[in-house]
Amino acid sequence: MQVMKWSVIALAVAAGTSQLAFASAQSESNGFVEDSSLNVLSRNLYFYRDFRNAGPDLNDDPQEWGQGFIATYESGFTQGTIGFGVDAIGLLGIKLDSGKGRAGSGLFPTGSDGRSQDDYSEAGGAVKLRLSNTVLKYGDQFTALPVLSTDDSRLLPEVAEGFLVTSNEIEGLELHAGRFTAINAQAQTYHDSLGLKGADVFGGSYSFTDDLSAALYYSDVEDSFKKYYGNLNYTFGISEDQSLNFDFNIYKTDYDKEYTNTGKSEDNTIWSLAAAYNLGAHTVTAAYQKSHGGYTFINEDGEVETRGYDYGVDGGGTVWLANSVQRSDFNSKDEKSWQLRYDLDFADFGVPGLKFMARYISGSGADTGTTNNGKEWERDIQVGYTVQNGPAKDLNMRVRQATYRSGDGVYYGSPSIDEVRVILEYPLSIL
Repeated sequence: MQVMKWSVIALAVAAGTSQLAFASAQSESNGFVEDSSLNVLSRNLYFYRDFRNAGPDLNDDPQEWGQGFIATYESGFTQGTIGFGVDAIGLLGIKLDSGKGRAGSGLFPTGSDGRSQDDYSEAGGAVKLRLSNTVLKYGDQFTALPVLSTDDSRLLPEVAEGFLVTSNEIEGLELHAGRFTAINAQAQTYHDSLGLKGADVFGGSYSFTDDLSAALYYSDVEDSFKKYYGNLNYTFGISEDQSLNFDFNIYKTDYDKEYTNTGKSEDNTIWSLAAAYNLGAHTVTAAYQKSHGGYTFINEDGEVETRGYDYGVDGGGTVWLANSVQRSDFNSKDEKSWQLRYDLDFADFGVPGLKFMARYISGSGADTGTTNNGKEWERDIQVGYTVQNGPAKDLNMRVRQATYRSGDGVYYGSPSIDEVRVILEYPLSIL
């Protein structure tokens, strides 16, 4: 895997050097203040979960409502050969409705009395340098790398702390290298609430053509695991309004013995292949995913637990797989799963901004420690609308419903759950 990684990147570099260099972003800098931006995303989220057969540590039906504000300031870069700039993040979550018997949805921090906090907040900043088309950034930041990806599926997003170099010196080629030492969870404000000791990441992606791209990444998470990731994406244009897209993703994870709690190192390989056929307003997607290996251990309560593809300490979004959906990731040890999905864009029917999605995923063959044929399934439905013009332009409204069922301990918590999320987001550009 590692040999292939360097050979593909070397090929991309060789291809890029034959192209004319494109303009340097730093040479076109207008200045620290002139290129500054300040944006605030207002997110209103109602979250309802109906846990069927919930354990004693879970509320049967947590339901909470909150208002979040995500403010991001990005300065421009000073002019000159090397540009200097700063970024800042401000997060505020406010509880609008909850209660002791309804807490536990994951939207808010929970106190010792079992109640959700009335509000929580976080602020951070980063410094950055730019030379040509390469940026070095150190401090608090959101990350979207396949081996270290901060999650943004609740009221407020996760925030990572560390440095990241992003280079776009060759057209079509983007390279990353960095080290991160902390990640704050979505519903926690204390430093490094995910318990990350340190993570080294590097890799890159290359667009061979407008229709073909590849990516390779590697991470080494201290006292946890080493992770390799690969992606290949190809779109075949059939006609002006028809296309067929193929997306292949794969992770190879080598777990440290300190992480598995088994006294020995273990490993997992998981991959997914999705094929999406688009015809005008309609898109039909079929996907298959397979997990190989993992580890089995005895937890603190003396219970048998298994893991297949594991993530979280390296970011709650570090699962770039086709069958990672609203509730489950279908990533148990030795599990195989398939998905059928349908998307409809109502723009072709005279209602731009209105979209519909429905999907069904079924998993089987999971090794749970007590059986080697654990099963689970999930059905998701989403309706969303984005206002196209007027005073409320860009206001986005989404309703997401999920039904999940599992058996034989495939998923932690409750084996059965019905879930509804109502999300309203409004982006405000101040600068």
